[in-house]
Amino acid sequence: MNRAVKHRKNEPRILIVSVRGFRLHVANCGIYEFEDLICDLESAKLYAPTQEFDLARKIYRLAKYATGSDTIASALAPFPTEVVLENEYDLLFVVCDNPWQLHRLGAIKNWQDKCRHKACYVMETWKLNFNDWRLAYEPFKNFDHIFAGTIHCVEPYSNVTGLPCSYLAPGVDTLKFCPYPNPPQRMIDVCAIGRRPAETHQSLFQYSQQNNNFFYYYDTFNNPGKLEIGNPREHRAKLIDVLQRSRYNIAAHARFDATSETGGQQEIGFRYFEGVAAGTVLVGMPPMGDVFPHYFDWEDPIIKVNLFEQDVLEVIQALNAQPETVERMRRRNVANSLRKHDWVYRWRDILATFNLAPSPAVIERENHLQQLACRIESIDMPVAC
Repeated sequence: MNRAVKHRKNEPRILIVSVRGFRLHVANCGIYEFEDLICDLESAKLYAPTQEFDLARKIYRLAKYATGSDTIASALAPFPTEVVLENEYDLLFVVCDNPWQLHRLGAIKNWQDKCRHKACYVMETWKLNFNDWRLAYEPFKNFDHIFAGTIHCVEPYSNVTGLPCSYLAPGVDTLKFCPYPNPPQRMIDVCAIGRRPAETHQSLFQYSQQNNNFFYYYDTFNNPGKLEIGNPREHRAKLIDVLQRSRYNIAAHARFDATSETGGQQEIGFRYFEGVAAGTVLVGMPPMGDVFPHYFDWEDPIIKVNLFEQDVLEVIQALNAQPETVERMRRRNVANSLRKHDWVYRWRDILATFNLAPSPAVIERENHLQQLACRIESIDMPVAC
């Protein structure tokens, strides 16, 4: 049965297309948080197909490879019409974690006519992906602008598609991650979620086995590629609980241990943004280049440690001997996250790209974030445990 997207007076102006209906990988929870915030700020409509459309996808791609035409490929591909747009939207915003998911727009009828501006946000692409000739045949030309979540792929996207492309860094819902004004006790000494160097893990693990007062929190799964969760919001809430209760957070650039996939490309991952927003002290390796200093431009956003060569325990023990310094780091991290890294700022950048005015809710949230950051910096807080 077709589901019509209804339009109420003065709203919505935004239509979001999400992969959350069929893609429940843990790495996607951050972008679903972004989508949820846009829906809250804009009363946006969200469409999340629940199937991959495998047959339609194969036919679409074969037709596109043969003809080079999106129009012909779309006409031949048997996409079921799941949504019929009856009203006009200022912006269609497609959010996906890789560039091979854009064909799902074929299930929306009239989207090219009913949406004035069209943009996609592709969270993860690596330069090696552009060696695959098929990537150029994905339906990018249906869009006006591409937002890339990996900065090293901005230029390749523009070269391949001929479209303007901008870098859109990760973000977080900083109001949810913020531990103040009543920070919980930080009972976890070191947190290492996701990928971590084996040397660092063994050092921390062995120490935790020898010292009952040292709480080391870490993942135990083997295959990050197949890690699925049941409820993205619940997973996000649990992550916030853990980080707000962690003193130190191990961080390394995205997929640092998968050079066969990345080609050595170093990118900022979500872990940096989540860790500072929750008030942890980051310990580890930022990506090389100018991007990290640009987004983390305050004093000591990370304690730089070569996790392959240095003993992270020695660094942590030295920090533990400076509780006031560490507490200042925490506060700076949280305050600067509120000022710079909330998803609302990323959304504001997207709106500005199309000369769309921010909604009153966007402006109100920005003002609240700035005021909260000032209060956190000004309150004379005791040193947290």
